[in-house]
Amino acid sequence: MKYPDIFTIEDERFTRLILPNTQLEHLWSGGRWCEGPVYIPAGRYLLFSDIPNDRMLRFDETDQRVSVFRQPARFSNGNTLDREGRLISCEHHSRSVTRTEHDGSLTVLADRFEGKRFNSPNDVVVKSDGSIWFTDPSYGIDSDYEGGLRDAEMDCHVYRLGVDGTLTRVADDFDKPNGLAFSPDEQWLYIADTGATHHVDGPHHIRRFRVQDDHTLKDGEIFAECDYGLFDGFRIDTHGNLWSSSGGGVHCYAPDATLLGRIHVPEAIANVTFGGQQRNRLFICATTSLYAIYLNVRGCSVLTRNNP
Repeated sequence: MKYPDIFTIEDERFTRLILPNTQLEHLWSGGRWCEGPVYIPAGRYLLFSDIPNDRMLRFDETDQRVSVFRQPARFSNGNTLDREGRLISCEHHSRSVTRTEHDGSLTVLADRFEGKRFNSPNDVVVKSDGSIWFTDPSYGIDSDYEGGLRDAEMDCHVYRLGVDGTLTRVADDFDKPNGLAFSPDEQWLYIADTGATHHVDGPHHIRRFRVQDDHTLKDGEIFAECDYGLFDGFRIDTHGNLWSSSGGGVHCYAPDATLLGRIHVPEAIANVTFGGQQRNRLFICATTSLYAIYLNVRGCSVLTRNNP
C-alpha cells in the first residue's frame, strides 16, 4: 500500500498507526514560537501558546477560525487539563504554574520551591490521582524574548504538586528538563532534556523513569536520542507509543524505544497533542504555524489513563 510522502516508515508497525488517505493540514500561520497545545473536548477547540507574542490562541474545530484567547498571557508555555477540565498553564513571566478556574479567574498553584523562585515552568502533565508534574528549565529568564531576563535562583529540576498542596522535587539531574508525559498505565514518566540549546555537547534526548508508589522516580535511562534538532513536547497514544516534536518532523517511538516512523512537517516543531472528537487528530505546534493530521490511533489523556 502506498502512503503519502509526508510519512517515513522505519518499522512496519508504523503502518498500523497511520492512514493511507490522510494529509497534513496547515490550519494557521502568524505566530513566532507556537507551543503548549491542549484540546478542550467540551468546546471542540484547541488552545495553544504563542510565547514571544505573549498570547494564547484558540483554534475552533467547528469553523476553523483562530482567535486570541488571552493576551497578555504572562508568556505562557505548556498547557494541560486537570481532571475537572480546568486549564493548567506554565507561565514564563510569572515563573509559576497557574490554574484557570471555570469562571475565568486565575489561581497560582506554585511559584517557588523552598523559598526560591522557579526559573520558568515549561511543560506540565496531570496524573490520574490529580497531582501536577512540571518541568522548570531557564528558557523564560534567559532573555526578554520568551519572558524576562532575570537571574536564576536555583538549578533546573522537575517537580510534583500533590492534591494536598505538597510540592516535591522528583528529579534533579537534568540540564534543561522540557516536555513530559505518562505512559497509559502511569508506571512510566518520560521527560525530555534539551540542554543542547545551551551546550554544544548537551543532552538532546528523552529519558524514561519508573514511577514508584511513593511518587518518586527510579532509573531514568535514556529512551531515545534526537537525530535532528531537539525533542521538545510530546504525547503518548493509548498503545503506549510516543509521538514527539523534533527539528525535522514528528517522531513516533514504540514502548520498546524503536523508532517506528516520522511525519514530515515544513517547520521545526515545538509540541503536539491529540484532539478531535475521537482523540485521533494530532495537532502540531510548529515554529510559526499550527498543523494537524488524522491518525489510526487515539491519544491518551488524564481521563483515559488507568488509575494507579
